[in-house]
Formats: sequence, C-alpha cells, structure tokens
Amino acid sequence: MESRQPDESRAGIPDGGGATGAETGPADPAAEAAEPQAAPRPALGIAGLSSLSRIIVALAIAVLVALVTVQLGAGFLHVAPANTLSKKHDETIDRIVFPEFEQNWRLFAPNPLQTNIHVEVRAQLEMPDGGTEETGWVDLTAMDHENIRGNPAPSHTVQNELRRGWDYWTDTHDEDNRAISDRADLAEDYLKRIVMRRLGPVLNEGRVEKIQLRQTSRRIAPPPWSDEQWDTAPAYRELPWWIVTGGDLMESDREVWEESAQ
Repeated sequence: MESRQPDESRAGIPDGGGATGAETGPADPAAEAAEPQAAPRPALGIAGLSSLSRIIVALAIAVLVALVTVQLGAGFLHVAPANTLSKKHDETIDRIVFPEFEQNWRLFAPNPLQTNIHVEVRAQLEMPDGGTEETGWVDLTAMDHENIRGNPAPSHTVQNELRRGWDYWTDTHDEDNRAISDRADLAEDYLKRIVMRRLGPVLNEGRVEKIQLRQTSRRIAPPPWSDEQWDTAPAYRELPWWIVTGGDLMESDREVWEESAQ
C-alpha cells in the first residue's frame, strides 16, 4: 500500500514556522509606549483665545457694530425727507452728524450749483520788532485744487474739508454775517481751525494774530450753444477779522505760536 505524506499547506503550517509567526504576531505594548507622540497643534484665531478673551472680543465687535449702525442711521435720517422719527430726534441727529459728517443733495438737485466758490484768507501778523504787518489774500481753495490735480485718489479731507467747513459757516449765518443758529459759534471755531492748519502759526517771521476770510464767487459761463447770458465777474463776501487763540492751533503749532510771542 502506498503511503502519503501530509500536505503541509493544508495543515496550516506556513514555511518558516515560528519565525513568520513572530513577525506577524501582536505588537508589543511596551514598544508602542516608547514611541514619541506628536504634540497637539495649538488652535488658531479666536478659538485659541481664553474664554475671557473671547468674551472681550465679542463685546468689542458688538460695540463697533452698534456705533456703525447708529452713525449710518443718523446719516440716513439727516438726508432723508422730514419724518416723525427725524423730527423727534432732530437734536440728537445733529449732534452726531455735524460738523464732520454733514451731507447734502446739491449735486443732484434740479438746479445744481453753477458757481465756482473760492475761500481766501489774509492774516495780520505781529512782527519780531513789535510792529504789525498784513498779508495779501491767499486762495485756500486753489491750494486744495493743486493738491488734488494729478492725484488719482485724493483724500476726502483735501477734497471736502475746507468746502464743507465754509458751507457749515454760511448755513449758520445770514448775509450780514450774523448768527442764525445755535451752532454758529461751533461753525466759527471749526472754520478757524481748518484755516490755521493751512496757514501755520508763523508767516513771514511774524506771529499770526488775526485772520480774515472772504468768499470769491464766479458764475460759470453758459455753454456756447445756450442762449442764456449772465455776469461772470467775481463777487466778494468778506467776514470780520477773527482773533487767533491757542485753541485754534494744533498742539505742535501752539508751542511755536506761544514761543514766538516771547
């Protein structure tokens, strides 16, 4: 009778026996514990802040959103047609808007402005020898135009600060330069400070003691195809002389102005 050898493949005994079993067996827990673990990555942004810091950031954002909402709402009510809400809170709206954020519709009015208006100033100086000297008229509007010309993105200040300051003053005074508004004094102080920032505390080695402003208006000539005719000669409106004080100057200019008086 023929004898048969046992089939090792069927017996489930792989080649190499115990060696293979050692390679594929369960991992050693001690060896795994010895391997270095990667440090956790810190959280970025607000998630990385402490609870107190996140509360502070949330409060700051809420306050900023509230301020922006109030400012935009006041600006909208300022230019919107008169309504119950704007009439009820008129004084509050004016305090928020005036003088820096005042708006108007003159560009879009049925009859937009057709006059070039320039604001000019002259100054009375106290000279080092004790005498006084008066400067000629300086065209502040022309200076602003020069700063704008050729600039693709001029600042809002250069474009509108002087113009809006002058409009604010004329809106609070009549043709005889008399106050017609509770904000008349504020308008005068605001305009003086704008002008003194341009002039500086000293001119021609003399200390600026007084300033006088005037408006020069010239109507824009009608186009050639129009039958309209009007006078394009300049018209002037002079304001009284204003005394300059330290409060009309920036802090750095105030020091120079006070030193020049000694």
